[in-house]
Amino acid sequence: MDTFSQRFGFIPRKDIMQIESMDDDDLRNSLWNVLVLSFWKKLEGYSQIDYDEKESNNYHHVERDNVRFLVKNLWFSHFKKTFDELSGFWEFDYRFMKKKFFQYQWFEVYDFLEFIARSYTNHSTLESFIHLCNFVLEREFSGYRFVGSTITPITSETEIKIIEEALTSEDRFIPVSNHIKTAVICLSNKENPDYRNSIKESISAVESICCLISDDNKATLGKALKAIGKEQKVDLHPALGGAFSQLYGYTNDANGIRHALLDESNLDFEDAKFMLVSCSAFINYLKGKAIKAGIDFSKQ
Repeated sequence: MDTFSQRFGFIPRKDIMQIESMDDDDLRNSLWNVLVLSFWKKLEGYSQIDYDEKESNNYHHVERDNVRFLVKNLWFSHFKKTFDELSGFWEFDYRFMKKKFFQYQWFEVYDFLEFIARSYTNHSTLESFIHLCNFVLEREFSGYRFVGSTITPITSETEIKIIEEALTSEDRFIPVSNHIKTAVICLSNKENPDYRNSIKESISAVESICCLISDDNKATLGKALKAIGKEQKVDLHPALGGAFSQLYGYTNDANGIRHALLDESNLDFEDAKFMLVSCSAFINYLKGKAIKAGIDFSKQ
């Protein structure tokens, strides 16, 4: 929501999405504050820290252990510094991380946040961290959001929810969610996005759930959709199934891998994002229909 000063023109509105930049100090400062609230604050009051020490099973002690391990992991796998440069004095180690964070290029900031999201061990703290990051990213008009543990250039909250639902990793849907996860990662490579393979993985996710529903692991999407409609496994309108099959250029030939669609020279972010969101929405639709139809995926 605009402030009084923005509404009356005393300070400019934030009306340009920050896509390939982090020029706004408000964004970087706020993301650092999220790190402080989520992790660094738990080591406040410590002058010296033994990063190998483990405290009791008390929740607050365990969380401090988790943060100590995170710092050590950052040193080893992200900063790739020698352990003798990890001073053990929290004030110095904190200053080192803060200095690096504020010297990073915009994409390195997101790399840093992703590393933490993928390596921190406490699920509830991690959920809160991701939620706070997304709150800040939206508030400060960033063109990126966390989807799962990956930062991706999707700007609509509705789109994020659609993709997160498709990422559901129940055992029966793991093959489907793995394709969507890979599609997100391909799209989210901030220096070298792979739009072609993002689209391919999005389509493969739809193919995967259709194979599950049709109980034919070798079927192409076109064949699986026809089987679903013919055998009435789910209440799928033929026009919807046909339109989806045509939209993605599928044939029953396993080698007909959507050549026109995947012509790399013509692909851009909008193509890959459209495919990811559309395929995720269709997957969620089919999941709901399959559950209503009482399909037992555990027997497959």
